[in-house]
Amino acid sequence: MLRLEIENTACHQIPIDLHDVLSLDEKNLTVTVEPNVTVREICKYLIPRGYTLAVTLEIGDATLGGLAFGVGMTTYSHKVGLYQESILEYELVTADAEILKITKNNEHSDLYWCLPWSHGTLGFLVGLKLQIIRVKPYLHMKYVPCHSQAEYCSKIMEFSGANSGDQKVADYVEATIYDRENAVIMLANFVDLENVPLLTKLSKINDVCWWWKPWFYKHVETFLWLENGGEEYIPLESYLLRHNRAIFWVLESMIPFGNHPLFRAIFGWLCPPKPAFLKFTTTQAVREMTFAKQVFQDIVMPLDTLKQQVDTSIELFDTFPLLVYPCRIYDHNLKAQGQLRAPEKRKLVKGTNYAMFNDLGVYGTPGPVKRREPYNPTYAMRAMEKFTRDVGGYSFLYADIFMSEAEFEKMFDLTLYNQVREKYNCDGAFPRLYDKVKPEIDVISIGQSYASKKED
Repeated sequence: MLRLEIENTACHQIPIDLHDVLSLDEKNLTVTVEPNVTVREICKYLIPRGYTLAVTLEIGDATLGGLAFGVGMTTYSHKVGLYQESILEYELVTADAEILKITKNNEHSDLYWCLPWSHGTLGFLVGLKLQIIRVKPYLHMKYVPCHSQAEYCSKIMEFSGANSGDQKVADYVEATIYDRENAVIMLANFVDLENVPLLTKLSKINDVCWWWKPWFYKHVETFLWLENGGEEYIPLESYLLRHNRAIFWVLESMIPFGNHPLFRAIFGWLCPPKPAFLKFTTTQAVREMTFAKQVFQDIVMPLDTLKQQVDTSIELFDTFPLLVYPCRIYDHNLKAQGQLRAPEKRKLVKGTNYAMFNDLGVYGTPGPVKRREPYNPTYAMRAMEKFTRDVGGYSFLYADIFMSEAEFEKMFDLTLYNQVREKYNCDGAFPRLYDKVKPEIDVISIGQSYASKKED
């Protein structure tokens, strides 16, 4: 067998053309793709045919393979769980140059459970078979304003189905929190508009992705102070990519005037900047400053801890808005089910094999930085990571982590992962997970140095 043992210093990048949708199985509701197909491309392919992925990330340039080896969650996840739950088959090249088809029921099922959250440390992905769902061309969007922390915490539990497994819930559920006490919950359901009066269509259809439109979270905020919130119809593709233009609200930190009507009208079509371009133009100094003066974190934690999540985020970062996506985390009744442990039995929704978690998205410039007050990013992030471990949650690994390797192994269950690495001869060919995802800069010393400068 050919052994893939290559030092990074001896490598150069080779473009690999794996950008195709390979097949659509309408009978079994699956689509087979190559890993570099993007979210935007799969939307363009599936939606005109009456389908979409069961889990569709909101960022158009994200690749389906990158999400498979990382993590994906969306506002349909309260029905189906994380992106990994919708993956039916992986096609993988191993360290020994074997090509394997991997499912949860074949001889490589151990790999199946470990590939999510593995970040390319177990093999080279060349194909995916994904679950799809039947859809209608529009979503009826309902905006529910909440004016107390108790209200939005209670309602998001109710609307997500966390209180009862047999509860009928909306097709898509999310919340945007604008300060400690105020939030808007969004509920969306598939509709076709055939029987909707023409005047209603003309007044209520809102394609939120046109470049001159307000950024989506700013549009949502307009419903916060309307007594009964509001409703409208959004084309499905525009809903799925609604956060793409402003990268949720990350772009506000890069272009503070980006939502100004004049900027949107003239330059809005340029947004968002390509992630690859941003990475290419990021120098070491910019990278250090971004780390020290901004926060970009997604964290999955039990939904019944949402109040504590928000309070902790405010104490440590004091930045808004906050994103909340409810999501199922399953107990697959296995001795080990990959890097995510099965949820505690007491957390399971009655009569089901899943617990309701949520993504807490914290993006932007921390309040102390805006106010030019002392801010230690190392302290803040390590405190958030400790809180996450204490409540049984997980940090998304696309963002900077501040954990030691021992702390990382408390958050994630690497039992099966380590067995798989040995079984498939990964050592020497692919880096270990912690080594792959830890920051390329010394976040501890940089954070402390920025904090001391501010204190001086």
